[in-house]
Amino acid sequence: MISVRVQPRARADEIVGEREGVLIVRVRAPALEGRANDALCRLIAKRVHVGSQQVEVLRGARAREKLVCVHGVGLHALRTALGLPAADS
Repeated sequence: MISVRVQPRARADEIVGEREGVLIVRVRAPALEGRANDALCRLIAKRVHVGSQQVEVLRGARAREKLVCVHGVGLHALRTALGLPAADS
């Protein structure tokens, strides 16, 4: 699981980086009818090389701050695929 802050209606779908332990993601989709969540899941799935059905928003579906789970992928592998430094143990 990873904490994510989503910025909808951006110019491009991109992973910006990490700020205070929260992944910052921009998506072009608006925050309407779950479109931003779908775009977020597709973007993470593409970066981690899994199907979009394996990416799930566990908490915060209607908020900018979300808790996202990528089923079948460990935290270390997830952070590496997203271009983030390894988490402190």
